[in-house]
Amino acid sequence: MTPEKFKTYSESDTEKAAFRMASQIPFGSVVALHGNLGAGKTVFARGFARGLGVSQVVSSPTFTLVQEYPLKNNKWLYHLDMYRIDNYRAALAFGVDEYFEDKDAVVLVEWAERVAEILPENLFIVNIRRIEDDTREITVEHPAP
Repeated sequence: MTPEKFKTYSESDTEKAAFRMASQIPFGSVVALHGNLGAGKTVFARGFARGLGVSQVVSSPTFTLVQEYPLKNNKWLYHLDMYRIDNYRAALAFGVDEYFEDKDAVVLVEWAERVAEILPENLFIVNIRRIEDDTREITVEHPAP
């Protein structure tokens, strides 16, 4: 499938794009967020969480590694941040694979490239590239059918 590519021109635009994407993602999916420091991964995650109905404050789980958000109907959003993880072995010791296998959840993974070896094959990949101060180019790759 051809990746979708679009631009956003503010944090609000990025949140709205992520909000729309959240409504199309099936539970049991993993979404890998890629982008340099300050690219907007957490802004994207905040909009995505809102799209799933999360009303709590959404922040990057850089120090806690994971934020768990309960959703309706016993579903979950897991927001993981692998920035402080050295490699996939450390992530496995932490139990990250259990999050990836949860069919009643959507898992957002910031700095997913640090655990690329253990990411599931059927995942959504979101690349966020900062073009200017508030302008982002976002590319979304869908898993193979």
